[in-house]
Amino acid sequence: MSPKLKSLAIALSVALAPALPAGADTAISKLLGQERRGLNAMSQTRVASYLKAPAATLGYTREWLDAKAPAKGGEDWRCLSEALYFEARGETVKGQFAVAEVIMNRVDSPAYPGSICGVVKQGTGQLYGCQFTYTCDGRAEVIAEPRAFERVGKIADIMVSGAERPLTGGATHYHTRAVSPGWARVFPRTATIGTHYFYKQPTRLSQN
Repeated sequence: MSPKLKSLAIALSVALAPALPAGADTAISKLLGQERRGLNAMSQTRVASYLKAPAATLGYTREWLDAKAPAKGGEDWRCLSEALYFEARGETVKGQFAVAEVIMNRVDSPAYPGSICGVVKQGTGQLYGCQFTYTCDGRAEVIAEPRAFERVGKIADIMVSGAERPLTGGATHYHTRAVSPGWARVFPRTATIGTHYFYKQPTRLSQN
């Protein structure tokens, strides 16, 4: 354990202990000494786990999301916000988080670009050859529903900040129930959320 982490852990144990008279040799003081020795013997990883703040719980509800302050960010935040707006603004909050998970999972995959903007814009300019249809359908990308964009902006901020992704089982693809792309017959389905089916691309297959 690093000296700095040990010192912090010991300081916490002292702060939480009852105040004792100077020089008092009581059962409590002996227990405190044992506690200090125990902390010194613990691994750095275990102590860090005790000191680490618990991960924020994602609510996946409109009320939970609306209670959060509006968010702004850099280029990756903007790319993810726009993708969620044009691809999933009609979905539930849970469905929007699920689409965000797919984009973030692609960023982590060696089969795709290593940035959010790179993933979102992959194939842009090739009519219907892009990964996200809104970037190559020939229509102007106009944000006409600012309230909806504010909501997905909050989701983008949460995901860019490193939130967990428990909804889609590592999915890298999705489609609506209204279509049936060829890859959906090969890729294992990992989740069904709202109007979307989610799939994880097998690592042995190249991207379609």
